[in-house]
Amino acid sequence: MRKFMTVVDDSPECRNALRFAARRAAKTGGGVVMLYVIRPEEFQHWIGVGEMMRAEAREAAEARLTQLAGEVKALSGVLPEFVIREGVARDEVLAQIREDPEIGVLVLGAGASGEGPGPLVSALAGRLAGTMTVPVTVVPGSLSMERIDSIC
Repeated sequence: MRKFMTVVDDSPECRNALRFAARRAAKTGGGVVMLYVIRPEEFQHWIGVGEMMRAEAREAAEARLTQLAGEVKALSGVLPEFVIREGVARDEVLAQIREDPEIGVLVLGAGASGEGPGPLVSALAGRLAGTMTVPVTVVPGSLSMERIDSIC
């Protein structure tokens, strides 16, 4: 089965990418992988405090993934897979693609503001695009949900 992987965070463009991935998965009989990356620099404190912060970050990641999973299921009929990793987002996206051979498309959301597409899109659809082992679909943040549905 081909899976569409999205990176989940709290940005508005995340929802556009997730909607696109869910609609494409429904149309093609694929799956959805939702990847949440926790930055490790958030835990550079004393050991006990760092571990508590790590646990809280993981709980927040699980809550966000669970919240969005219902939307994916409603849009596509597909129950998405959750993946939580710690590290630099770009590196963890590449590692997940290497580790899961069923991932067939990486779907990223670009910001709607005039500040550019964002560091992850710039890296994976820009500098590293020629080395990617799967196609990268960039969903513009300015697209409405209706427009995304009509494209898929």
